[in-house]
Formats: sequence, C-alpha cells, structure tokens
Amino acid sequence: MLIELRIRNFAVLEDLAMALEPGLNVVSGETGAGKSIVVGALGVLLGGRASSAVVRSGTGRAVVEGVADIEGLDEVLGVLDELGLEADDRLVVLRREVRGEGRSRAWVNGSPVTAGVLRRIGSLLVDIHGQHEHQRLLSAEFQREVLDAFGGNRELAERVARAYRRVAELEGRLEDLEERGRELAGRADFIRFRLGEIRGAGIRAGEDEELRAEDGRLANADLLARETLELQTLLHSGEDAVTDRLSRAATRLRRLSETDPALIPHAAALEDAYHRVAEAAAELAAYGGAIDHDPARLDELRERQAVLQALMRKYGPTLAAVIETGETLARELDELETGALDAATLRGRLERAQAAWRSAARDLSERRRRAARLLSGKAEAVFPGLGLAGGRFLVDFEPLPAPSARGLERIRFMATMNPGFPPGPLSRIASGGELSRVMLALKSVLAGIDDLPTLVFDEIDAGIGGVVAASVGERLVEVARGRQVVAITHLARIAARAATHFAVEKHTVDGAAATRLRRLDGGEREREIARMLGGDPDSKTSLNHARALLRGSAAPDSAEEAEADLQ
Repeated sequence: MLIELRIRNFAVLEDLAMALEPGLNVVSGETGAGKSIVVGALGVLLGGRASSAVVRSGTGRAVVEGVADIEGLDEVLGVLDELGLEADDRLVVLRREVRGEGRSRAWVNGSPVTAGVLRRIGSLLVDIHGQHEHQRLLSAEFQREVLDAFGGNRELAERVARAYRRVAELEGRLEDLEERGRELAGRADFIRFRLGEIRGAGIRAGEDEELRAEDGRLANADLLARETLELQTLLHSGEDAVTDRLSRAATRLRRLSETDPALIPHAAALEDAYHRVAEAAAELAAYGGAIDHDPARLDELRERQAVLQALMRKYGPTLAAVIETGETLARELDELETGALDAATLRGRLERAQAAWRSAARDLSERRRRAARLLSGKAEAVFPGLGLAGGRFLVDFEPLPAPSARGLERIRFMATMNPGFPPGPLSRIASGGELSRVMLALKSVLAGIDDLPTLVFDEIDAGIGGVVAASVGERLVEVARGRQVVAITHLARIAARAATHFAVEKHTVDGAAATRLRRLDGGEREREIARMLGGDPDSKTSLNHARALLRGSAAPDSAEEAEADLQ
C-alpha cells in the first residue's frame, strides 16, 4: 500500500505531502482547491501521460514521489528482481519528474527507468477510479475483464487468446502456402519447359572457356604446327642450334673451373640451361606433331558454342548464371510438387489448433456463465444500499460470428435501474451518477478477490446525497477492510466514515494561487465536516451535526436540516 505521497510544483499544488494509512483515507476541500489534481499527480507517478502543462507556473519542473510498502506482494518483488531493482526494507520508492519543456524522467529506488516500468509496477500497486472513469463500464473490453477477474478466469482467457493466435498464425501460413502453390501451378508448364531446356543442354561449369580454348587451337592448327616445328629446329635439331652452343659453352666453362673453382656454379647453370632448352624443344616437337587438322571437330565445337550462347542470352549473361537459373527452376518445381504435402501437414496442425481453441473457449464460456450468475447476484445485493433499490444487473452473452481471441461470445453488462422495466445496455439505461454507483458496486464485489493493495476513488459520490451517501460511505469502509482506499469526496457523510482525513486548501503565494494539504484530527476535522455540510463551520448547530456524523449517528445532510431537527 502507499505509505507516503509527495507532490511539488504540480499544477496548483506547491508542496504537498500525504502520510497515508491503511483503511479509508479521504481528501476533502472546496471546489477548485485541487483535490482531483492529487489523483492526477498520482496517475503521472504511476506511469500516466505527462506534459509541460502540469508544471506549476514560474517553476522549472514538477516532481511526484511515492513510497509503497510491498511486504507480501510477491508479484511486485518478482518484477523488481527481473529488472534488477532492489526493494530495501520491503519498500519501493517511485519518482517522476516533468520538465517545463515537456520532457519527463522516472526512477524506481533511485535507478532510472522508463514510464513503461512505472506503469508496470504501478498497475500492481494502485487502481485509480478517476472522475468520469465510470464510462469505462460502457467498454465491452472492460466488462469482459471485470467478469473474468471476478470468475478467476484470467489465465483461461489468456490461454484462449494464445490458442486463437496460434490458429490465426497457421491460417496465415496455410493461406500463403496455398497462394504460392496456385501461383506456381499457373507457371508449372513454363517452369518445366525452361528447366528441360537447360537440363537438356547438359552444360558444365567452365565448359564455355574450354570450348573457346579448343576452338582457338583447331582454327590455327597450321600456324601452330609450323611455328612449333621451326622453334624445335632452332633450339635443338638445326645447324648451330641453341643446345649446341650451350653445350660448347658449358664444356669451356667446366675446364676453366678447374683453374678457378669459383666458376663451378656457373658451369652447372649452363648445363642446367642446356637440359631445359632440350626438354622444351622435345615438348614443342611433340605438340606440333600432335596437332590435329580436324575441320569436322571445329564445326562441332562451334555448334556447341552457339547452343551455349543462346542459353546465356536467354537465361543469363554467363554460363554460371544459366546454371543458377536451372537450380532455381528445379527448386520451384520441387516446391510445387511437395507443396501439396506441406499444405496437408499444415491443415492437420490447423485442425488440432482449432480443436484446442474450441475446447478452451467452451470451457471459458461455461465458466463465464457461472461467474455471470454469481456476479449478478452479488451486485444486485449491493444495489439497495447505493440507492439503486429494485435495480437489476445481469450479463448478456452474444455469440460471435467467427472465432475470436476473446472467446465464443461478446460480453455485455445489462441493467435496469427501475422495477418493471426490462434490462438494457448500461449506456442506455443509466445516468452518470448511476454508472458511478454501479462501478462502486462492482469494485466492492471485486474487492474480495482483487489483490491490489490500494484503490483510489475520485468523487465517486457525484450526484448522490442523503441516505445513499451514507450507504456509499459504508460501502467504501467495507471495501477498505484489509486494504487501503483513498477517496476524493465532497460529501460529509462519506468523509465522516474515514479512518484518515486530509483537507486541501487553496491560498496565495507571491500573488499566485497555491494549494496545501493538512491532515485533520479533533476539532479541525469537526470544522471541516461542518463546512462540508454547507453550514457555518463555527456554528454550534453545524459542529453538533458534524460530531454526530463522526460518532456514526444518523444525521441530515445540511446544517439547515440539522437546525430543523433541533426545533
């Protein structure tokens, strides 16, 4: 629960500190004093939207801080541990700062965090029911969440949603596969023709280069034979050939090396040159003698090159690109031929996923209907004490036309505020004040199962008074048993039921409006209750009335009514 709330330079709030207690805490004050701004600041602290408009005029930043006791709140401790944030002495300190230029920063236990982290932690600590938030009751999503929370069906509802997402995923994959299959089927003959053309050519990687080399040899066979034989003669077999000269030179140098051993390496080099030249001459003779003058083979080569050139013009600039195109076409053909098998496998998975969704959705539907009957009974039991005597509340189930992540049906809260009239949607049969009380009825029913430690109500008493106000006060006290409730109120009957009472007061600081907050006890609280009754807070009649309310005695709603009772 919240232990302390500190607000500085937020709207008209200059410097406000609240030491909150367990049970029912109320905040009262004159209209416009800034009571609801306290709730707005708390919303910002818990990760709500923040803008420069909340920064008090003449200051550079607004700051909201809160300290919460999280003893026994394992889910909060788990989130803190997941984020690497320690909880000293089982306390968590939240801080939000909004700058005048609109930027905001947030901290948890002194560590910088995002507003999203504040929202995540705040959602486990506080539920704020602000002014006009009773309109959420008109939301089908909110109504479904309330019913699932009451019935303990949140996990099952999430399982239904996951099962539906799995169905949707498989349906999407199957649709894509079938669309791809239809696309390929329309091209099947074309794919087979192109692939047959490439495969029928029997091409090999690098074949075009090999053909060009062989073509060059056959086209110049006479020249190559003549030149290589002449070179062989020059090097070895002709008169005064290179090998003869090298032999004579090597012999002379060998004799000279007998005189000077330093010449031995040079003699060896000449002998090696002789052998290399002789070997080259022999290979040239073999090459020239082996050249085949084969015009038929040359024609065959050029026909094959023409086939390859045609394929390269059609399927790629290079032979490697033609081969790659053939591989791509083969994969597409394989995909076409195996796609039916894949689709059958996916259909089997889809059928199993649909069966799992149907099973979970039917289970959820049955549990929702049982919870709806129980919720209706409990809500109607609370209605009379909230001035809704004779009112009825029920949950309508409208079958959905198609599978949904929400289950088998749409949830609608129905009610009638007047006996003898048929139930209808809340949006058509309830006024704003009635919606507010229906929300309080649901909150009080949910209080027994909701583990949130703190509930905040901002003027949930709007539009009521008299006995109904007293009943609302009793209901708030009941909801506050075992938890903390903070209520912003303008009704004395509700304020008198609080365990802790704060008053917000407007004053002027340096010519600017400001708001301060005080905790009230004893005579101060009596005077505030008297003020809330609409009488003179210093008059004996008003004070007596206030004391009667604080003692729990039945009392009228205004000082004028109190005076009439005394006469």
